[in-house]
Amino acid sequence: MNILTCKICSCATSLLTSVFLCPRLNGQQHTWKLKSTSAREKAVHYQPGQKIHGFTVREVVAVPDLFLTAVKLTHDKTGAQYLHAARDDSNNLFSVQFRTTPMDSTGVPHILEHTVLCGSERYPCRDPFFKMLNRSLSTFMNAFTASDYTMYPFSTQNGKDFQNLVSVYLDAVFFPCLREQDFRQEGWRLENENPTDADSPLMFKGVVFNEMKGAFSYNERVYAQHLQNKLYPNHTYSVVSGGEPLAIPDLTWEQLRQFHATHYHPSNARFFTYGDLPLEQHLKQIEEEALSKFESINPNTEVPSQPRWSSPREDHVTCSPDALAPDPARQNTLCVSYLLGENGFEEERIEALLHKIEIQMKHQSTNFGLSLASYIASSWNHDGDPVELLQINKSVSQFRQALAENPRFLQDKVRHYFKENTHKLTLSMSPDEAYQEKQAQAEEEKLQRKIQALSDADRKQIYEKGLELLAAQTKTQDASCLPALRVSDIEPTIPVTPVQISTAGGAPVQYCEQPTNGLVYFRAMCSLNTLPEELRLYVPLFCSVITKMGCAALDYRQQAQQMELRTGGMSVSTQVIPDSTQLDMYEQGVLLFSSCLERNLPHMFHLWSDIFNSPHFDDEERLRVLVMMSAQELANGISYSGHMYAMTRAGRHLTPVGDLQETFGGMEQVKFMKRIAEMSDLSQVIRTLPRIRKHLLNPDNMRCAVNATPQKMSDSAAQLESFMKEIAENRKQRKPVRKNNNPLNHSGPTRKLISELNFHPCQMKTFFQMPFPVNFVSESVRTVPFSHEDYASLCVLARLMTAKFLHGEIREKGGAYGGGARMGGGLFSFYSYRDPNSVQTLSAFRRGVDWAKSGQFTQQDIDEAKLSIFSAVDAPVSPAGKGMGRFLSGVTDEMKQHHRERLFAVAHKNLVEVAESYLGVGQRTCGVAILGPENETIQKDPQWIVK
Repeated sequence: MNILTCKICSCATSLLTSVFLCPRLNGQQHTWKLKSTSAREKAVHYQPGQKIHGFTVREVVAVPDLFLTAVKLTHDKTGAQYLHAARDDSNNLFSVQFRTTPMDSTGVPHILEHTVLCGSERYPCRDPFFKMLNRSLSTFMNAFTASDYTMYPFSTQNGKDFQNLVSVYLDAVFFPCLREQDFRQEGWRLENENPTDADSPLMFKGVVFNEMKGAFSYNERVYAQHLQNKLYPNHTYSVVSGGEPLAIPDLTWEQLRQFHATHYHPSNARFFTYGDLPLEQHLKQIEEEALSKFESINPNTEVPSQPRWSSPREDHVTCSPDALAPDPARQNTLCVSYLLGENGFEEERIEALLHKIEIQMKHQSTNFGLSLASYIASSWNHDGDPVELLQINKSVSQFRQALAENPRFLQDKVRHYFKENTHKLTLSMSPDEAYQEKQAQAEEEKLQRKIQALSDADRKQIYEKGLELLAAQTKTQDASCLPALRVSDIEPTIPVTPVQISTAGGAPVQYCEQPTNGLVYFRAMCSLNTLPEELRLYVPLFCSVITKMGCAALDYRQQAQQMELRTGGMSVSTQVIPDSTQLDMYEQGVLLFSSCLERNLPHMFHLWSDIFNSPHFDDEERLRVLVMMSAQELANGISYSGHMYAMTRAGRHLTPVGDLQETFGGMEQVKFMKRIAEMSDLSQVIRTLPRIRKHLLNPDNMRCAVNATPQKMSDSAAQLESFMKEIAENRKQRKPVRKNNNPLNHSGPTRKLISELNFHPCQMKTFFQMPFPVNFVSESVRTVPFSHEDYASLCVLARLMTAKFLHGEIREKGGAYGGGARMGGGLFSFYSYRDPNSVQTLSAFRRGVDWAKSGQFTQQDIDEAKLSIFSAVDAPVSPAGKGMGRFLSGVTDEMKQHHRERLFAVAHKNLVEVAESYLGVGQRTCGVAILGPENETIQKDPQWIVK
């Protein structure tokens, strides 16, 4: 907003007012001056040397490229560094990071990251971090452990919430309790397998211990870790900052406390704030609540330069065989530095890279502050200038000047960094059939050494501490010391996003005018309704290759270059969207998405025209590369997103949407792509892809959406109309394929829905044996669609059960990295992530239902669950994403508002009722899936299907 201020009397009025006479000057006319309340324009007025709440301003730099003003400060007393990015963005971000430089692989910075969030002096309740997830409207809350720093960021759009979270974060990092009990829970401990049975065997437990076992079941992570350790062998990068599972049990509680004392000090801290909230308020709070209580120290955490090698080195490591590898005979990994050609770099390639930078600068993301914090973190951690990093246009100009002055500028850099660089490592990795067995044996040997060193008194103490931890985990915690927003702080209504519905070439189009900063965003949904059943499994493969094999006169390299030069990216992805009113009705299609600078609009649509009209499918060599890449990416994704695969599989037989989602993106698709990758002849696939194209890239099956600035919307509409004419030759009248002989339902003028009225949900338990040391577990229950009156209650119940029951049972007691419940797509899904347990976790799910049915929760618990729900419901939406709920799923602003009102209205009795009606034994239709290591109990149970 702009404010008019009178130069004579200083009273002010907004530009919207029609009053221009000054009441203080007896009706005399004002002499107006324009005063902006823009956050970034205000920040420009700070002066180097200015003192603010214990800080001194060092530098003030306007960064018009990113629409922000950077203010760099230093804390006078401790030397803490501070950077504020003032920007007219309501999604404000706070971050504090510490340089953490471990010298062993016990995972001390990682375990410390977990433990400081378990309670502090001002907020001594257990686990304030997770409790604040339900007491705020944060749009992001987390903490990260990198190789050489630990960062604690959060973001929120609410000013009061921002202050609350700053208070909790400051107290957590500077004044943590660091209780031994929290160290044992989050880090590692020796404990009886059954904590209540002193005769049950002792074993290693702990959240980070299990997390890292899961992390190192991922071969790419194993390789990357070895690569860093061996390339920088002389200091902190030679160890595993997250923790090597077999080294974690060497860490003591005393060592953890000492690491905190030396590394988590303001003299070793870097603060970053971003957004439109005033800087002075941040500085005042940080000074009063934390920094004023410290003196300056020398943290001595600098990382010395790695001495360069005089000659290249080679090394070899082993890993676990990948059961899902596209080609079991080809599982070796090799990384080398190599000589590039001395012909230089094509000018067009350089321009494509600079174009990419321009797109990235103009794209308005919803988490821009977090992106900036992450972008500057590593360099700033080693005393690089963060303000200089933000001045991207300046760097681009310097690069262009250097290139103009020396045409061989890039060749010289290649010679220096590659050809003449003797600090080169060639690292190979190959699978070892006995890898998992050796890992398990090494862990068992470590465990036995620990056990053999125990006296009877030690064993008794372990048992007693196990009981104490279990009692603490079971005890209801008083979180009243924590700050919290109230449900009444939430806006009762949502802002309306206006859209215009029209047509282009006969296809329905949604136009949404937005401040996109000179970018145009295009989407098109292409229906799958006419696609024959036998082609469905191939659709994800079609989506992954259609923009990467070349088109018209362009081979795949030229196509990729043109995309980089003219667009912000072009992609095609599968979409399965449940209807908001009926569980057995859905839309199936593929989504085309691309963006471009306004000046490149004709070029972007021309590229789409060539893809529609003349895609290349006959290059078997290129197709094989893409197939192998796709299959490997799917296989790699399981160890990181196993809970998603488990949830997808658990829901397969519960709804038609669940069935299709498993086909397109579940374990069925993973195994299908593995079979394709193993084919010696891909000619059958090459014949299949054009068949899919005829059904998908058909204007009759399309609906489109464009987000652009008002000034460019008419031009965008004209270009879209022209595009639709260019692809008109693909328009062919086809009768829809009626799956299971059910009728096709047309819902409104745009979305084409399939109705499977004869779908019969059934219960199924599936176990996938995987080469992991941990499990991913899910149980899904068929419930109701979005518009049903019980949907809001089930959403609140899922959040309530997660925070008040499942988190404690699955993570704190069970040692899994995560677990909980979620509601969506007509399914209420329980899940666990990197979980040492499986059958026990399924039991925890059932106990969670009993807990919910008993109504053992308070109004405060319900309000906290609602706050957590609304933090997601009200998450910021970028200009590119505005109106997409309506376009993709048919959910209008009116429907969202109705859902919002139902969320506000959810009461205690509603939660008990839905728990009894949908989740109770005998009431539910559920599916179960587990991905994990060999499990004799499950594999011998005839109720389970073992894959």
